[in-house]
Amino acid sequence: MTTYDYDLFVIGAGSGGVRAARMAAGLGVRVAIAEDRYFGGTCVNVGCVPKKLYVYASQFSENFVASAGFGWKSGKPQFDWSVLVANKDKEIKRLQDVYDRLLRDSGVMVISGRARLLDPHTVIVGDTQFSAEHIIVATGGWPFVPDVVGKEHIVTSNEIFNLKILPKSIVIVGGGYIAVEFAGILHGLGVKVAIFERGQKVLRGFDEDVRDFLTQEMSNKGIEFHFNTSVDRIEQHDNTFVVHTLDGKTVDTDLVMYATGRMPNTNGIGLQALGVCMDKNGAINVNDDYQTNIPSIYALGDVTNRVNLTPVAIAEGMALVNKLYANKTGRVDYQNIPTAVFSQPNIATVGLNETQARAQYPEDIDIYKSTFKPMKNTLSGINEKTLMKMIVVRSTDKVIGLHMVGSDAGEIIQGMAIAIRAGATKAIFDTTVGIHPTAAEEFVTMRTPVA
Repeated sequence: MTTYDYDLFVIGAGSGGVRAARMAAGLGVRVAIAEDRYFGGTCVNVGCVPKKLYVYASQFSENFVASAGFGWKSGKPQFDWSVLVANKDKEIKRLQDVYDRLLRDSGVMVISGRARLLDPHTVIVGDTQFSAEHIIVATGGWPFVPDVVGKEHIVTSNEIFNLKILPKSIVIVGGGYIAVEFAGILHGLGVKVAIFERGQKVLRGFDEDVRDFLTQEMSNKGIEFHFNTSVDRIEQHDNTFVVHTLDGKTVDTDLVMYATGRMPNTNGIGLQALGVCMDKNGAINVNDDYQTNIPSIYALGDVTNRVNLTPVAIAEGMALVNKLYANKTGRVDYQNIPTAVFSQPNIATVGLNETQARAQYPEDIDIYKSTFKPMKNTLSGINEKTLMKMIVVRSTDKVIGLHMVGSDAGEIIQGMAIAIRAGATKAIFDTTVGIHPTAAEEFVTMRTPVA
């Protein structure tokens, strides 16, 4: 008979923590979960869900223009930011309630408040202590802002969704997925957008063709890119801001957003005092079974800073619960995980990029590539193009990478990811009948490698 209050205590009710708690409770485990902010974590509240809703909102401005080429006539459309924010809030509240209900209906004890670790088997929330045989830390990540003079004037992805007034202009500092996504969103809503990136390109780690193609397409829409540009300081002048760069330039803007990455959310929860091993960025070190150096404490999701994607955190939660309580040892396979960037146009990718492929298979790579104007844009008057790229090992004919920039890229690559994980060859793609007319059929009609 255990002497612990709970068999499992989960800190953090984001996607990974909620899945682990619900699944364990379904197996008859006594589970508690503590959350001090909002159910659903980053994804539901200030990430995937509101971001995708705002992407949809921002696309209407271009769709209104495109409709004229198909015979539609209408008056000048008007956008109301407050309506979008209110409707978004309503949907987020619905999802928060769903998470709360699912947890309680599963038999999980839901505790509101910030949890801290006291010892390997004890958690304190407020003034109450709880003991548990196993503890999972699933506290996610938090926006990182460097120490720049004037940082008190900036917003991050946490605040951008709930601005009281939509600015007329914005400077976005950073060149990662959050930066390019919000650049597209705000531009589509009528905001003048400039991206300041200290490197030479956006989206470090993505395929070079993808990076270049997206930059060109976004530039064609009117978004400004300032590469090799670092911010020195930010000053407020009345209701506007002046951004000073290290090379002496100044830019006036209504708002400054920092999208300079995210860090594991590990401060203030007792990890350091307990001696839990973390890296220099605060990410919790775990083994293949998500166990820390303290055997009773586990961590999963963005707080481990490995593959920071919602579906990955969910998969990790399931794998850990299976290991602890269902005597199943299956681990998450981190190879060929598809991912999308909801920039405009969208990016989606699975497998190796060209640089990785050439390093792994020297002199044994074929590249297939296609750039074209989507059928919709032949009448729309919109000049946006699509890029598709396939990477094949010549000696085995195996497809090891697929990359796309274009409308519905995420929807298309999700299906393609199954083929990649199944080990499909180029011959399999070539003998697959395409659905016509679609953009996706381009992946099964590429016949000649590029030089």
